Amino acid sequence: MSDIEIIQDKCVGCGACLPSCPYGAITLQDNLAVIDDDKCTLCGACVASCGFDAILIRKDSVEKADISGFKGVWVFAEQKDGQVQSISYELMGEGRKLADTLGVELAAVIMGHNIDQACQELVWRGADKVYAADDPALEHFCDEPYARIMADLIKEYQPEIVLGGASTIGRALIPKVAIKARTGLTADCTSLAIDEEKRILLQTRPAFGGNIMATIICPNHRPQMATVRHKVMKEAECDKTRKGQIIKKSYDKATLASRTSVAQVIEEATNMIKLTEADIIVSGGRGLKAPENFKLVENLARAVGGAVGASRAAVDAGWIPYSHQVGQTGKTVAPKLYIACGISGAIQHLVGMQSSDCIIAVNKDPEAPIFKVASYGIVGDVFEVLPALTKKLQETCGK
Repeated sequence: MSDIEIIQDKCVGCGACLPSCPYGAITLQDNLAVIDDDKCTLCGACVASCGFDAILIRKDSVEKADISGFKGVWVFAEQKDGQVQSISYELMGEGRKLADTLGVELAAVIMGHNIDQACQELVWRGADKVYAADDPALEHFCDEPYARIMADLIKEYQPEIVLGGASTIGRALIPKVAIKARTGLTADCTSLAIDEEKRILLQTRPAFGGNIMATIICPNHRPQMATVRHKVMKEAECDKTRKGQIIKKSYDKATLASRTSVAQVIEEATNMIKLTEADIIVSGGRGLKAPENFKLVENLARAVGGAVGASRAAVDAGWIPYSHQVGQTGKTVAPKLYIACGISGAIQHLVGMQSSDCIIAVNKDPEAPIFKVASYGIVGDVFEVLPALTKKLQETCGK
């Protein structure tokens, strides 16, 4: 196991290492630094802060797997009722760029029932090959058989990169596949690139509550696996002249078996536009002060034909369901227009909406962080601005 040690002969008790530790794992006792092993994550921040070389981290050597036979970029394509989900088309667009940079094929993996048209759509969106498992047992997502099949395909064909969506399905499936494949996984990526010299995937994601962006690599194992947030990448263009190979796979009952089954699928009962697909989103935050005041946001959203979003503070307060939450722990959106009402602009919220084409912020605090990313800002009381704005839009748009 890796461990960390304070070299007592070198430690002078200066305390410089204390503020460097993001986990509060270091204290001073009898003028010597002491590390709490239960809190320490071996991040190494304290080592860099020590001017006396008094902190030593011992790390075991990394076991290197044979990665010479791995080649190609894969995308796990989610489907619902035979329709490929938009997040998968976003991954196809990014996967195509990665594959072209590496000079390899792009393949898609899809599981479900009656998915012939979906397979063709994936070819049109850039797949050179599509690996398809079509069976009634796979009609609805179930993590056990899906993970077995995905892991078996990886073992058989050995791709060097596997991408999945950071969706409900992707977050349930891809970690299980990574464990079965005995490789690493970077979750919730917002950017991907290739180090062309080393031919490794550079996986960038928010870290430390969104305060920094970390680039993570997996140099010693394959495949390199990542899940990517919805709406941070553009969908692949559809080219119906493209040709590709569709490889159909079949599996026995043992592979398709699961300890759970889908009894019934109940669609969310709402007449609101789906948040992640909306071109216009109107979001409310703590500045609305009470749940009943979300009607102001809903009325404005209705006037512009948009969806209703919310900050985490509003969701945590119980003012609106979690399905409307925008941000690091909610949904990532990139509409043409995003209107933030009474939202201060914490970094966790900005991560989820800053890719919007146009951002309008309404807040009575002129120093609110939201104004730093806003295309236009209205400094004013949401209880005055929203009704006036809604009325004017209703008159103009006739809604």
